[in-house]
Amino acid sequence: MFNQNHLSYQTDQSHLPYHKIIKTIQHCEAVCESTIYTILQMDSSSHRNEQLRLLRDCADICTLTAKSIARNSYFAKSIASLCAQICEVCGNHCLQHPDQQSQYCGKTCLHCAQECRNFAINM
Repeated sequence: MFNQNHLSYQTDQSHLPYHKIIKTIQHCEAVCESTIYTILQMDSSSHRNEQLRLLRDCADICTLTAKSIARNSYFAKSIASLCAQICEVCGNHCLQHPDQQSQYCGKTCLHCAQECRNFAINM
């Protein structure tokens, strides 16, 4: 017999102890990906190579960090610390660009950096 309660428990991750930080990190990854897409649509995208590389690094480390925290990896603290460092560099770089998407991404990355730093210190 099919148990719908069992299915909802498996798909609802709000029971995870680090649900909030995982959501913050996943949001940062999504915003970085969206910003990459937005920049590539701009006429000046060829002048944004450094930003594009940082955005890709940030998105990739966010993916790894969220997964490592979700599965309680032995290296979660170290990975979160690296994520904080990369997000901070990416966020500060994005804030140097005046377009609305880069400004939003910069703030999102800096928030993620702070949350990852707190996780790494307090875990």
